[in-house]
Amino acid sequence: MPRFIRANTPGATWFFTVNLLQRHGNDLLVRHIDVLRACVADERARRPFAILAWVVLPEHMHWLWRLSPQDADFSIRWRRIKTDFSKALPVAEPRSAVRQKTGERGIWQRRFWEHQIRDDADLARHMDYIHYNPVKHGWAETPVEWPHSSFAQHVRRGTYPADWAAGEAVDVRGE
Repeated sequence: MPRFIRANTPGATWFFTVNLLQRHGNDLLVRHIDVLRACVADERARRPFAILAWVVLPEHMHWLWRLSPQDADFSIRWRRIKTDFSKALPVAEPRSAVRQKTGERGIWQRRFWEHQIRDDADLARHMDYIHYNPVKHGWAETPVEWPHSSFAQHVRRGTYPADWAAGEAVDVRGE
């Protein structure tokens, strides 16, 4: 089995993509958004981290997190969030023989993708990518229309105007 080595930088800011195993025709994340929110809140209570931006789409999600200066362990946080979410739902998904044998659920892809943010421009590019993602995937015509993201919070803070990306394609080349 391959052994993945993840970066270990205390206090870093990270962009994540986390996918459901079954991506086609699956709306599990938005259908159970309250469960997901509770799982994230529970993990933040156990192991604090700052959420800078986020978007949850039906079958995948993107997050920007900043860990505390003495902390670099984002993997345990994702493991707990994914596990808690899975345990909160009844077993209804198809599972491979391997997953059945190991008692593993068939909800999540086993891994997630991370990118360590390098500088302010990289942070801004990934924040734009997150907030434009519902438009990119055809779930909304503008970022403000998508209810499962931090875009409205950023509009209230003045980070974005409410009409950002309305009626125009935005070049967001996130990871």
